Amino acid sequence: MSEERVLIAGAGPVGLVAAAHLARAGVPVTVFEQGVTLSEESRASTFHPPTLDMLDEFNVVPSMIESGLKAPTWQFRDREIGPVATFDLSLLAADTNHPYRVQCEQWKLMRLLRDVYLQCPGAAIKFGHTVTAVRPGDDTVAVDADTPEGPVTVVGRYVVAADGARSAVRRSLGVAFEGFTYPELFLIASTDFRFEDTLTDIAYVNYIADPNEWLVLLRVPGLWRVLVPAPENADREALLSDANLQDVLQRVVARAAPYHIEHRSIYHVHQRVAQSLRHGRVLLAGDAAHINNPLGGMGMNGGIHDAFNLSDKLAAIYAGADDCLLDQYDRQRRTVAVEAVQQQTNRNHQILSERDPEIRKKSLDAMRQTAADPKLARDYMLKSSMISGLRRAAEIQ
Repeated sequence: MSEERVLIAGAGPVGLVAAAHLARAGVPVTVFEQGVTLSEESRASTFHPPTLDMLDEFNVVPSMIESGLKAPTWQFRDREIGPVATFDLSLLAADTNHPYRVQCEQWKLMRLLRDVYLQCPGAAIKFGHTVTAVRPGDDTVAVDADTPEGPVTVVGRYVVAADGARSAVRRSLGVAFEGFTYPELFLIASTDFRFEDTLTDIAYVNYIADPNEWLVLLRVPGLWRVLVPAPENADREALLSDANLQDVLQRVVARAAPYHIEHRSIYHVHQRVAQSLRHGRVLLAGDAAHINNPLGGMGMNGGIHDAFNLSDKLAAIYAGADDCLLDQYDRQRRTVAVEAVQQQTNRNHQILSERDPEIRKKSLDAMRQTAADPKLARDYMLKSSMISGLRRAAEIQ
């Protein structure tokens, strides 16, 4: 394998965007994926307008809409009184070619991206290759991976670490992952029950405030996902039991029949950003670089934005530009992760979970007033749709 290749750890949406973008620019790429095939985990599902603008390069957005749902509005709600603020993304028509969100499971995009990438000459995905460490040198970088046939070492020109929140690449470099972990678990249950037939005023994306049990209600094709907090020290098996999840769903809409539960999961949630996104010839992207709570749908979208930013710069370097561009990547994307994504998602959590009645009322009143004023609503949606963050990054040299 040529030592001129970009080696990408991880065949998730971030790794595959970087691979496809680079390969289409004529840069030789190899992707390493620990699974024997692409993951079909039920994970992120919300795609923001500027992300859709970027993905237009691959001509995949029509297929995403066809297999997903177009969401022109989203809501903040109060669990007792209903809608507080409905945000209409059509106000962003002058700022994006896609003034709406698309609800489409990330694994569907991954398959579309795989096909785009593998159409490029020399493109390769090495399944069953678990990257365990990287060893940067002056002119190359070595990647160690475990495979069914035994350990291998591959040398390339650069490495993109898109291997997730537990990134082996980041850990092998000893990079600090600064931030905190929320003192609660996030519990998810997916059901085919049509909440929209009972809660007739809901959008496809709903953030629902409550001092005792806030929740998120998200529509994906054929299912609704319900996300609620759970005590950190609770028994996980009990939380994931049919009995507990039936109680959770019955608190959303009470019904005589039990709910059919299609999927269930539970996980810790963190707000963390790597100390640096560049380490010589190794670049961190996506969850390997920064993680945040899912309230706002910014995690996967931010990772895809990383991938486009980074692969643009790597393509320019392969075309003769100085690799100091990679320091700019670090400045741009780390700044956005800290200033925009972390602050916005943490603020969303605070609004939904606020228990002080006066602070709670003040926050929801402010959200109501923002949605009612077209200028304030547009400004807010520029931030919540991540357009402002991209503009901020573009200002950083």
